[in-house]
Amino acid sequence: MERVYNFSAGPAVLPEEVLKEAAAEMLNYNGTGMSVMEMSHRSKAYEAIIQTAEQDLRDLLQVPDNYKILFLQGGASQQFAMIPMNLMKNKVADYIITGQWAKKAYAEAKIYGTANAVASSADQTFSYIPDCSDLPISENADYVYICENNTIYGTKFKQLPNTKGKTLVADVSSCFLSEPADITKYGIMYGGVQKNIGPAGVVIVIIREDLITEDTLPGTPTMLKYKIHADNASLYNTPPAYGIYICGKVFQWLKRMGGLEAMKAKNEEKAKLLYDFLDESRLFTGTVRKEDRSLMNVPFITGNEELDAKFVKEAKAAGLENLKGHRTVGGMRASIYNAMPKAGVEKLVEFMSDFEKKNH
Repeated sequence: MERVYNFSAGPAVLPEEVLKEAAAEMLNYNGTGMSVMEMSHRSKAYEAIIQTAEQDLRDLLQVPDNYKILFLQGGASQQFAMIPMNLMKNKVADYIITGQWAKKAYAEAKIYGTANAVASSADQTFSYIPDCSDLPISENADYVYICENNTIYGTKFKQLPNTKGKTLVADVSSCFLSEPADITKYGIMYGGVQKNIGPAGVVIVIIREDLITEDTLPGTPTMLKYKIHADNASLYNTPPAYGIYICGKVFQWLKRMGGLEAMKAKNEEKAKLLYDFLDESRLFTGTVRKEDRSLMNVPFITGNEELDAKFVKEAKAAGLENLKGHRTVGGMRASIYNAMPKAGVEKLVEFMSDFEKKNH
């Protein structure tokens, strides 16, 4: 069976050449006579893997020296608690609610202090990004929190919110490394890697050093202290070693592809193909306000649930997998991350066009 075009939101498509490299090294990594899955995380061979991965990520995002890169476990969802536990010195934080994941992070933060929803797009099923140029930021807020790209709803912050000098914390799980970013605008940028970077099981946290302190909330578990992981170069305990190795391969692939400027151009080209078709279509409609559209996740509907289901079923038969939308939006969603080739989007648009002719 040949490979399908996988439009899954995560775990998601990985670059084919990375998978082939990993397959070739599965039994014998770099002359060690063993797989990366089997090697000690304290070995010289593994130390080189994780250090190279960190340096490559630093190069790609131009991460300044006063930021630490941490490879952690527990996914983005564990960060919902780890962030307040480490940052809530005044026990106050402001949250901008633009989807399911920001909502969950906000609910979690309430366990540890006062969390304020200073803006939300819940009134229109999160189909837009609210105006964040002049928000009622709390005077004693420890940080302002956003989910930068909303996987489920297909929206993206094109402009970061005006935090009025407060630390910005951003979950970038589904747009991580899809375009250049100015790390200095963030206190913390973090993301689960299973959408755009690697296999599930790793979350990467890029954190400004002044936010890494001994001073965490009482009762914070040792494993949930940034300082522990920073002081131990992400090797305090056994890390998700194989996952990090694959992430490292993806970083090298991104460098070979020309870096993040080149990826942004490719991603814009792919997204334009799909959005242009949706804007002209008589059957399909995009669900997101145009100026807030994500380059990574594209939700769309026919307006008829039975037709939506028929589309997903026939698309699957045509080798276009995982196009069913999230249950809160319905319809379809195409996730077109870095590793989705342009040919995959072209095939999808061709299929949609054909489906429209037969069903409109």
